[in-house]
Amino acid sequence: MSDQKRLFLVDAYALIFRGYYAFIKNPRINSKGEDTSAIMGFMNSLLDVIKRERPDHLAVCFDKGGSADRVEMYEEYKANRDETPEGIRTAIPHICNILEAMHIPIMVKEGYEADDVIGTLSRQAEKEGYKVFMVTPDKDFAQLVTENIFMYKPVFGGGYDIWGIPEVQKKFEVESPLQVIDFLGMMGDSSDNIPGLPGVGEKTAKKFITQFGSMEGLLANTDQLKGKMKEKVEANGELGLLSKKLATIMLDVPVTFNAKDFELDHPDVEKVKEIFQELEFRRLTDNFVKTFTSGAEATSGLSNGTSTSLSDQKSSSPNSNSSSNSSSAGAGQFSLFGGTSAPLSDQDSETSSTNARQTIETTSHFYQSVAPGMATTLFVKNLLNQSSVCFDTETTGLNPLTAELVGIAFSWEAGKGFYIPFPEDKNEAQALIETLRPFFENESIEKVGQNLKYDIKVLAKYNIKVKGKLFDTMLAHYLINPDMRHNMDVLAETYLNYTPVSITELIGKKGKNQLSMRDVPLEKQTEYAVEDADITLQLKEHFQKELGEADTQKLFDDIEVPLLRVLADMELEGINLDEEFLNSLSEDLNNDIADLEKSIYEAAGEEFNIGSPKQLGVILFEKLKLVDKPKKTKTGQYSTAEDVLSYLAKDHKIIQDVLDYRGLAKLKSTYVDALPTQVEESTGRVHTDYMQTVAATGRLSSNNPNLQNIPIRTERGRQVRKAFIPRDENYTLLAADYSQIELRIIAALSKETTMIEAFKNGEDIHASTASKVFNVPIKEVTREQRSNAKTVNFGIIYGVSAFGLSNQTNLSRGEAKELIDTYYETYPKLKAYMSAQVDFARDNGYVSTVLGRRRYLKDINSRNAVVRGAAERNAVNAPIQGSAADIIKIAMINIHQKLNEGNYKSKMLLQVHDELVFDIYKPELETLKTIIKTEMESAYKLEVPLDVEMDIGLNWLEAH
Repeated sequence: MSDQKRLFLVDAYALIFRGYYAFIKNPRINSKGEDTSAIMGFMNSLLDVIKRERPDHLAVCFDKGGSADRVEMYEEYKANRDETPEGIRTAIPHICNILEAMHIPIMVKEGYEADDVIGTLSRQAEKEGYKVFMVTPDKDFAQLVTENIFMYKPVFGGGYDIWGIPEVQKKFEVESPLQVIDFLGMMGDSSDNIPGLPGVGEKTAKKFITQFGSMEGLLANTDQLKGKMKEKVEANGELGLLSKKLATIMLDVPVTFNAKDFELDHPDVEKVKEIFQELEFRRLTDNFVKTFTSGAEATSGLSNGTSTSLSDQKSSSPNSNSSSNSSSAGAGQFSLFGGTSAPLSDQDSETSSTNARQTIETTSHFYQSVAPGMATTLFVKNLLNQSSVCFDTETTGLNPLTAELVGIAFSWEAGKGFYIPFPEDKNEAQALIETLRPFFENESIEKVGQNLKYDIKVLAKYNIKVKGKLFDTMLAHYLINPDMRHNMDVLAETYLNYTPVSITELIGKKGKNQLSMRDVPLEKQTEYAVEDADITLQLKEHFQKELGEADTQKLFDDIEVPLLRVLADMELEGINLDEEFLNSLSEDLNNDIADLEKSIYEAAGEEFNIGSPKQLGVILFEKLKLVDKPKKTKTGQYSTAEDVLSYLAKDHKIIQDVLDYRGLAKLKSTYVDALPTQVEESTGRVHTDYMQTVAATGRLSSNNPNLQNIPIRTERGRQVRKAFIPRDENYTLLAADYSQIELRIIAALSKETTMIEAFKNGEDIHASTASKVFNVPIKEVTREQRSNAKTVNFGIIYGVSAFGLSNQTNLSRGEAKELIDTYYETYPKLKAYMSAQVDFARDNGYVSTVLGRRRYLKDINSRNAVVRGAAERNAVNAPIQGSAADIIKIAMINIHQKLNEGNYKSKMLLQVHDELVFDIYKPELETLKTIIKTEMESAYKLEVPLDVEMDIGLNWLEAH
């Protein structure tokens, strides 16, 4: 063992965030209502490092105020980051107090990031003969690695890796760790909002490093590039150099490594125990005491499994394979190096009761491929005797419209399953799927799967319908825990303490070298595919119980699962697109944008980059001095955010022009130019993908393309809808829209008699509201009064303030406050209902829709007024939005059933918030108008009648 002294530098926030999110499913809340997850996770991690390594010297490094230099270079640096969770913000003072009591130095410098502090200290300590270990999962630190500086990197799933020069060379395919800076500069970093070179990803960056050595080398030799890549690199050279600067960790922070100050000293045990007692950490106290007992006692049993501590290594060169399949240090200890475990049933427990997760390598299982012929016949016979079977398709790609079957896995008993590989020949594949048709179309066998909509769409290409009861684990978990991710790997790790085989292990990462599943050996296909089916089956057993406990079984059975089939049919159908019209609209937008540019430049008196917030801010607030005290960002730049500019737009034409410019530029790039590229070649139509498990309120979201965010408040935005057209001249589009459904729901739920009567009498609700709050006869309500009342009607649902209302209307803030007060006096039951919803959420932690869909609100009792206020608004809004979403889902299910029962040629194509769009075969128009209106208006019975408005047209705009 080397006598060279070792310094460990801990990247505080990286480990604090990991600790916080490790407990996100089961946060640690003490009796005072404090979320202590981040503190607990970080401290277990720190103690783990100390127990494993017994470092000579140790410090914990923090950020403070972000990187002033980087923000000055690039205003958007890290601007995309979400606000730090309150549970982390409140944890920091406690963590600092604990570190002080442990006599561990805290290294921080205003205006610098922890990366820079660690980089500077690492270099200083190296010069003094130390080996330095940077405790962080952040790949950016690889640039600092030398013969004496290493990354001590937590590995998800267990253990840790140590990266020295050879490991960095292998990971990034570089000759020197310093080239990692060029690598990061070329490909950018979305988490830090470093732009990089457009079109350059990980694979291309590595290729450029190999070929040119550096960013500068690349830019000096662009003549060796070809086509669009050459154009992009040459056009964005300055951006690339800027990105390299942003990615470079600074080594000149004004901090000093004083070896004596960094020595790992004995802590003030009583002070630490006092802090832990206040935080109600019992087991962590025991862990802490054991960590700082005698060395022999502390190190016994610390290296269970295959993990190797640095102090045990015989050579002076660390071994990076030390390793990722290890158990956590100390039996029963939670460690960030061991990842998260299954949810704890003991709410008092502060540490995980399990070590590293199980994998296919450590778990007993029987997965078998089924040979063609007699074996397949016998398998199908056995399959048809089951009552519930999980199946999972393996395909050649992610697009179900073009993907071909490579195999199907089946499991109906935990730990066991079968895999049927499919031949590449289409006729042979169709013949094989025919042998499985009796299973898929057997209505008495329950089919289980993860994201079954995908499998249903793939099988539809083979003319196979999946009949019988369905259980989709992704949908089940969405109802149980809507705010968590729902992919199978996360679910397996969270609920089963099991890490499945990654698809990238089989086919590689994205890029030209990625294999097709057909290229994977049959044995590996079998293990991977059947594992998915097996794990999904086990998740089903777990979620079946939780659906009952959360009282969402009926919602699952009656709405979400039936809707799955409806959405599959809608997505397979797609919608016709008028590409010529969009091309014409694109030219019009070019002209509009050019006119706005000219107007803006004339008003500014010079040309500048309108898309640059920094340049725009200088023009508006320094040169033109449009306001006396312009708002600034945290970095000191003038804010040109939309909410800031919108407030000023009515007084300054140049600002309105800028807002219009931004809107048209986004419309052009996001929709007008993008939609034609999203036409599916095999069908000639656009096929959006509806996601059921994204919005916590229960609303559907639309992707690839997103048809729910097409702007409709502007003329140009509305024109995009003109591009969506019927199948052919024998069809017409019909749009059916719920009229003011959210207002009707809140009137019914609040039992606000005055509002209910207005709806029942068919009154214009906004005019009716204006009549009451302005105390004038309804016939004398002015257009402006109605408009203000409309703003309040819809704004109340979202918790509009006097400030917000004055921004949206011509009212002063005082007039807006008076209008809101009068509104609540007019509708007292509405205000009482809103208060009752907030009280219920405070007591129960959630609110529900009319059909029992829950929206959990973990911040409803937050001490932070801003965070708590957002949760209170959600307590009112979520049941309204969610109920509207549930009602339209019921309507969709019922209409879909009627269309199938009547064998109609007409199809339901789109759902956009409160609107449904249909492709109607003209001879069926009158019949279906009645069916659609009836089913939508009778989807759910409220005290307030539901009202549906319908129209038809040669395009979506006309029909809307």
